[in-house]
Amino acid sequence: MTSAGAPVHPRSDSGFTRARRDFRAWRRTRPFWAGLLVLLAAAPIIYFPYFNLSLGALSVAMSTTAGAGSLVIGLTLIVLGGLLWFQPIIRFFAGCVAVFLGVLSLPISNFGGFFIGTLLAATGGLLALAWGPVAGHPEGIPDGAEGPSAAVSRVGGRGSE
Repeated sequence: MTSAGAPVHPRSDSGFTRARRDFRAWRRTRPFWAGLLVLLAAAPIIYFPYFNLSLGALSVAMSTTAGAGSLVIGLTLIVLGGLLWFQPIIRFFAGCVAVFLGVLSLPISNFGGFFIGTLLAATGGLLALAWGPVAGHPEGIPDGAEGPSAAVSRVGGRGSE
């Protein structure tokens, strides 16, 4: 009797391993990193207009008249980040709006949260625009013949002479 076919660990996967594998599978079916960056972009855009810094007896207030606008932009970015995670079909709309709101936050919210929020929103929005669902394995293509050169040779372009 040999143990060549026996599993490495006799007991099944732990709960953490299964949860990590399930999260990885869920993450790969949606623009996860785009949603995360859009969510993170909301933090400096909302925070800095209401920021108060105390240096001993000196109080520096960053409060501006555009606090309500910053709050609306930040909350909209939070909603867009959640929608990117849970409704990936609207990735194009959410990506365009995230880029627009990131640029709009420059004059409204202390230079877009001192450029941090603007850069995060623009990067997340562009990642959402660039993301696409992974199609299944195309039928009729051998496993080793994937890529653009294989597609050109099958269609009859260069390399099929």
